[in-house]
Amino acid sequence: MAPAVFHILIALADQPLHGYGIMLDISERSAGKVKLSPGTLYGSIKQMIEDGLIEEVAGGRDDDERRRYYKLTRDGREAARQEMARMSALLNHARLTSLRSNEG
Repeated sequence: MAPAVFHILIALADQPLHGYGIMLDISERSAGKVKLSPGTLYGSIKQMIEDGLIEEVAGGRDDDERRRYYKLTRDGREAARQEMARMSALLNHARLTSLRSNEG
């Protein structure tokens, strides 16, 4: 899974957000280390909708009709869980190597 896709899934895990809200969430969660360009964000969103990972939902907390809100689908939530498990297993394997110590 592309890192941008995983970041978007995490951002949408607890609530629907519009594109700019997704960008802010990702930036805040990464302490400013990850910033998605609008092209990357909206290209990923388009593909994620086609793949059934997220869907557009009506309205949001503001009255701006131009904003499109997105939420996770059941498949999107499951894909995020699987990616979390994959990354966790990979990290556990890495911890068993000499990478964990300052030696080497």
